[in-house]
Amino acid sequence: MGVKNYLVEGVSCSGKTSVATELQRQGYHVIHGDRELAYKGDPKTGLPLEGRQGGAWATDVAFAHRHHLWCVERVKALAADHSHAVTFFCGGARNISTFIGLFDAVFILKLDRATLEKRLAARPEDEFGGKAEERAFILALHESGDDVPKEGIAIDSTQPVEAVVAELLSHTNG
Repeated sequence: MGVKNYLVEGVSCSGKTSVATELQRQGYHVIHGDRELAYKGDPKTGLPLEGRQGGAWATDVAFAHRHHLWCVERVKALAADHSHAVTFFCGGARNISTFIGLFDAVFILKLDRATLEKRLAARPEDEFGGKAEERAFILALHESGDDVPKEGIAIDSTQPVEAVVAELLSHTNG
């Protein structure tokens, strides 16, 4: 039997990093996609957009967000690695359509607007969502649902993180 690969997705502040940390604490193999796989690139070609640290990166939240990609070749290699029985990929990428088929299941962390607003208010300014313009952008994405996969297993991420992980694991037979 091959390795099982699961994707944990959701809007910013839905709890992806907290879930990843709890899964690791429980002994699961976890890839923090936004830390280990992410780069700024062209969503159509996948080519990195280098040398653009000023301009649109610094001033246009939507531009920077649309160009937040995961390295497809690394995702494929990690998904093909059979040295772990289960791997959880946690985070979000705008090029998800190029690799979503690699996952045995996709989990979408869901939360209500009030909880999202509370979490965003607690974000430090140097993290995405910490600035007023970023918070407004995230709230708009939350309302539209455009930032997450259209299909997946919804998990209520307003629960304590241990309960979120327990619910997620109940769907993996693990």
